[in-house]
Amino acid sequence: MKILHIVPGAGGEFYCENCLRDAGLVRMLIRMGHDVTLVPLYLPMFADDANLAGKTPVFFGGINVYLQQKVPLFRHTPRWLDRWIDSPWLLRLAARQAGSTRARDLGETTLSMLRGEQGYQAKELDRLVRWLSECGPPDVVHLSNALLIGLAGRLRRELRVPILCSLQDEDKWLDAMRESEARACWTAIAERAADVDAFVAVSRDYGDAMARRLGVAADKFRVVYPGINPEGYRPASLTFDPPVIGFLSRLSRGQGLGELVESFIALKRDPRFARVRLRATGGQVGDDHRFESELRRQLLSAGVADDVEIVPVFDPASRAAFLESLSVLCVPVPGGQAFGLFVIEAMAAGVPSVEPRVGAFPELLEGGAGILYDPSAPGALTAALAALLADPEKARELGRRARQGFLNRFTLERMAADMVRVYESVRGPQ
Repeated sequence: MKILHIVPGAGGEFYCENCLRDAGLVRMLIRMGHDVTLVPLYLPMFADDANLAGKTPVFFGGINVYLQQKVPLFRHTPRWLDRWIDSPWLLRLAARQAGSTRARDLGETTLSMLRGEQGYQAKELDRLVRWLSECGPPDVVHLSNALLIGLAGRLRRELRVPILCSLQDEDKWLDAMRESEARACWTAIAERAADVDAFVAVSRDYGDAMARRLGVAADKFRVVYPGINPEGYRPASLTFDPPVIGFLSRLSRGQGLGELVESFIALKRDPRFARVRLRATGGQVGDDHRFESELRRQLLSAGVADDVEIVPVFDPASRAAFLESLSVLCVPVPGGQAFGLFVIEAMAAGVPSVEPRVGAFPELLEGGAGILYDPSAPGALTAALAALLADPEKARELGRRARQGFLNRFTLERMAADMVRVYESVRGPQ
C-alpha cells in the first residue's frame, strides 16, 4: 500500500508523544513492506528520526507560516526567497525557540491553517499539492492530528484518495487560546470533518470526547493505541536502593512536574522516605527553563535539591537506561491527556506508574499496571506514591503486570497492524 503520512515536525528539543508515535508507525509500516512517504510540516522531524523523511523537504516552514500570517507581502514572495527562509539552519533555530510561543499567541495562525486554501498560507498548500502530484497519488493520506485538517479537502479533491486524521491532545492546544479564537478553531475543525473519511483516536476516552465536541457521528471514529518497539527495554530491577521516582515528559508546568515536586517534598518529610530520589527527563524549550529555575528554588528552600536530578539527554537509549533506574514513574498531567506514551515506555521496562484517574490513564493501566488516584482529593498523589514506595513487593508485582500488559496491547507491531486495517477499511476493495 502507498501511504502518505503528513506530520508536524517538532525539531527534537523535547519529548513529543505525537512525533514518537508517527515515527514509530512509519518505521514499522516500511518494515512490513508498505511504501510510505513521510512529509514534515513546520520544522524538521524529531532528531532520531530525521532519516525517515529522506529527501522530502519541509513544507509550511514555520518561519514562512508566521511571516505569511503577519505580513501580507510574504503571501506573494517568490519561491527562491521562501526557500531561503526554509533553510535548515533557520528552522533549527526556530525549533529551539518553539516553546517560547504559546497557543494563546497563535490562535489566528492556527485558524488560518485550519481554513486551508482560504487561509493566509494558501501558497504553501499549492506547493505541497504540486509536489505530491509529481510523486504520484498514494492509496491513502494520513494526517497526524486535527490541527492539519485544513489540508484535507484540497488533498482529497486533487489526489482523489481517502483521508485519515489521527487525534491526540488537540484540545490542550486549542483550549489554551483566547476563548473567541478557540471557539472559531473548534468550529473550523467541525466544518472540515466532512473532508475526513475516518478519525483515528489514540484512546477510547479521547475518541468519545472528540466525537462529542465536534458533533461527528461515533461510527466515523476508530481507536488505535500507539505502540513502541519492545527491543531495547530491559525489565527494571526495582531494587529500591534507593527508591527513585521518575518523570518522563516535557519538563513543563502543563505536564504536572510542579505537582510531582510538591509531593516529593512532602514525602521527604516522612522519615520512611528520607532516601527517596526524584529523576526527571524529557527536554525543555522556551518558558520551561524559567519554570525549572522556579522548581530548583523551591527544592533548595525545602532542603532536598541534592536528591533531584534533571537528566538532559532523552534519546531512545538514554530513556531506556533512565527507566531501568526507577522504582515508579509518575507524570501527573492535570486533567489527564489523550494517551501517555511515557506510561507504556515504563510498562515496557516493567516499571509501575502512579497516575491521576482521568483521561486515558485508566485505559492504559487496566490489569493492574500501576496505581490510579483521585486528583481532586487533597494529598492523594502523595498518598499513592507513599503506598507504593512503602511496599516494594507490590511495586514489583505491578511491574510484572505492566510488562505483560505492554506486550499484549502496546507493541509497535500491533499498532501498525491495527492502522493498516483502518487504511483498508476506508480504501475499500481493490
